[in-house]
Amino acid sequence: MNLYAAVLAIIVTTLLAVSLSRLRKVKTKADYLVAGRSLPAFVLIFTLLSSWIGSGSLLGGAENAYNHGFAALWQAAGGWAGLLLIYFIAPRARKFAQFTIPDLLETRYNQTARVLGVVAILLTYTAITSYQFIGGGDILHLIFPEVISPILGRYILAAFVILFTAIAGMSSVAYMDLVIGLLATVTLCLALPVLIHKAGGWPAVHAALPATHFQTFGDLSFIRCMELFLPTCLLLLGNQSMYQKFFSARSEKDARRAVVGWIIGTVILETVIVAIAVTGSALFPSGEVSKAPREILAYCGLHGFSDSSPALRLLGALLMGAIFAKIISTANNWLFSPATNLVNDIYIRYVNPKATNKKILIVGRLMVVLLGIWALFQSLGTESVLKKALYAYTIYSAALTPVILAAFFWKRATAQAAVASIAVGTVVTVGWEWVAPYLPSVIGQRDAIFPALLASMICLVAVSLKTARDES
Repeated sequence: MNLYAAVLAIIVTTLLAVSLSRLRKVKTKADYLVAGRSLPAFVLIFTLLSSWIGSGSLLGGAENAYNHGFAALWQAAGGWAGLLLIYFIAPRARKFAQFTIPDLLETRYNQTARVLGVVAILLTYTAITSYQFIGGGDILHLIFPEVISPILGRYILAAFVILFTAIAGMSSVAYMDLVIGLLATVTLCLALPVLIHKAGGWPAVHAALPATHFQTFGDLSFIRCMELFLPTCLLLLGNQSMYQKFFSARSEKDARRAVVGWIIGTVILETVIVAIAVTGSALFPSGEVSKAPREILAYCGLHGFSDSSPALRLLGALLMGAIFAKIISTANNWLFSPATNLVNDIYIRYVNPKATNKKILIVGRLMVVLLGIWALFQSLGTESVLKKALYAYTIYSAALTPVILAAFFWKRATAQAAVASIAVGTVVTVGWEWVAPYLPSVIGQRDAIFPALLASMICLVAVSLKTARDES
């Protein structure tokens, strides 16, 4: 156990050192919010990879894979489909060169769209940050079961994340992601073949599990697979954190190159994550982890290498550390992004338009602290990471992604339509759990993604056509 504690301590110390090393470079608003628009493609690849693959994949996706096998890749595949489209959007986003998505919404639509966009982002991003805290708390509990409870672990993880994020903003986040992305990629890819060998080889894994674990849809329905696919795809297409990375790119060329590397890295890593979870379900079909399958990756790191050689025990500790670091990285990204909204879209836009760089940096760090506390509060009332992830993805997918894509690709979209689309998408998603019990079961038992997205798109198209016709 001392080995796991030592690896964790080294990783946290290294991340703190990287974050502090960037502090002296942060002097202006642009430095804090978009790293001075100086990130090269190599750094962009790993910060995009680290911000995307967090507890949603490492806990929610792994839990799905433990229970249902490779059908869990439908959630990941939504991201892959989105990435193919992002390749064509990235240069446009870098050319736009703003600070936040609400900047784009006001430029393309109006101030009301900006404010509603901020509300949707705050709801989505703090929810996503909250289950990163859950994941980090679970790992700390697994390593120190007698000392740290899962709830105490959430408090500790939240403190780490708030500190790391507040120090140097986007520059801190991006260069921490570079370190974390390299560690996680190498460690996960090395761990998979070792765990398969420990299980007796791939034929033994296959024989130990139901045949549905290896089928395209598994034991899930097509509709359920689409409920995993669509929110992930649409979140990625409109993801503010991603656009902020493009706004931070050194050039349009760097932004496009980064997307190619991001596509390759995401397909490899998410497939490896699901494969480790499936192998883990063959290695550990019962016991403690079967009651909390979201912990399967960390459980493999803790118990899958415990009776091996010193080198493999070190690999197990590094796997545990890499998962913990990835969760910190993802939480940093999803916490920092809404803080920039409160600074850029509320404080500078409406409260203090003439704020000095010093005041902006102070307010930015304060917003990180306040939003981190809110996310921690949400984590204390959440048990299912997968359910929380899909809820957060759906808010963004329905409320913002349609109007963001329309801003880039549909000139006929009007301001009134954007406002209606954002408002309706948010309200339907948030209110669905209260309305659904009163609907016919065939509808009420479904996730919110289909009704919320349909309502949002109908508003966007119908109101655009009507208002454009009225103005002509």
